[in-house]
Amino acid sequence: MSKTILITGSNGLLGQKLVHLLKQQNLVVATSLGSCLISDQSDFIYQSLDITEENNVLVIFKKYKPQFVINTAAMTDVDGCEDHKILCDKINVTAVNYLSKICEKFNSHLIHISSDFIFDGENGPYKENDHANPLSYYGLSKLKSEQVLQKSNCKWAILRTIILYGTAENLQRNNIVLWGRKALKEGQNLNIIDDQFRSPTLAEDLAQVCNLVIEKKATGIYNASGKDIMSIYEMVVRMANFYKCDKTLVNKISSATLNQKAKRPPKTGFILDKSIKELGYRPHSFEEGLTLLEKQIN
Repeated sequence: MSKTILITGSNGLLGQKLVHLLKQQNLVVATSLGSCLISDQSDFIYQSLDITEENNVLVIFKKYKPQFVINTAAMTDVDGCEDHKILCDKINVTAVNYLSKICEKFNSHLIHISSDFIFDGENGPYKENDHANPLSYYGLSKLKSEQVLQKSNCKWAILRTIILYGTAENLQRNNIVLWGRKALKEGQNLNIIDDQFRSPTLAEDLAQVCNLVIEKKATGIYNASGKDIMSIYEMVVRMANFYKCDKTLVNKISSATLNQKAKRPPKTGFILDKSIKELGYRPHSFEEGLTLLEKQIN
């Protein structure tokens, strides 16, 4: 049966994937700041929306009465969040509070995207109920957003993810796979950290798990990342092998040499057993993800 699904941050990578996936069988109301970046605007509704303005959110809910809301909007610039803490809280925490209250009022089911950066990376990979201890203000803001939902009375699901990659139209933020692919193909020398470990997540996989939550009306916290855990250095080397590029161009460096403002967790990664068992989540391997990405780019 067709559902009305509201997507925030629909101009982003995940947002665009969700629009294309969900509009096939549902009424999708896509919202983002500014104008729509998806060129084919048939089969879904687009509304410009700033989720930090509570009244604007309320107007959209009154008009469309969504049964499900997927919140992909966030401030994700980890170092930028250290410099702009008030803005970070406004987008990542206060807006989630608005959404949860309005979802409760309209009996809407809220699906919220969170991050591996709520953990300190000392004991990865993590299960859903492991102790959170963020090292950065971004990580703290995502943890606070989770706590907002856990205290709320709306129906909610939290999907935690790691390093999202993929391609979409007019992306305003690059991702490490698109950046690495271009640099490798151009024969650039790359200095890549080898002391941080992650599970890169294909955007299609995260969109699919959002859909599984909708189908099952699932609530609670779920890990939703890629299944392969690797260092950032290994990730780029695997890309070099995949694209048949010269992997000697990829040089190992330590995180300490980058002098980043925000601390990063050394090793995250997720244990996906709960999502696989309860939701039927089936993430691609990293190389399968690269194969799909290559088809889309070509």
